[in-house]
Amino acid sequence: MTDTCRHLDQIYDVIPSGTGCVECLAAGRRDWVHLRVCQECGHVGCCDNSPGRHATAHHRTVGHPVIRSFEPGEDWYYCYPDDLMFELEGAPPAPSHP
Repeated sequence: MTDTCRHLDQIYDVIPSGTGCVECLAAGRRDWVHLRVCQECGHVGCCDNSPGRHATAHHRTVGHPVIRSFEPGEDWYYCYPDDLMFELEGAPPAPSHP
């Protein structure tokens, strides 16, 4: 683990793909615990405490390294390759689902 994310250049100003986990909604489920947004493409997936673990599955499938919390009041990022949670000074406000 590092103390600095080495993938900051892969964080973009993305538009979330929806208001819930893409895969869960496609399966007719809403049993996620928390949501995360991929900072490379905007994919919204559920966290690892959710049954589907779709945010991590998205990372493993496509290799996008950084997610951001999609929860109201949370403003943190997580880098999978660096196993690092962090905040960015000067980042735009975090999006959140309704």
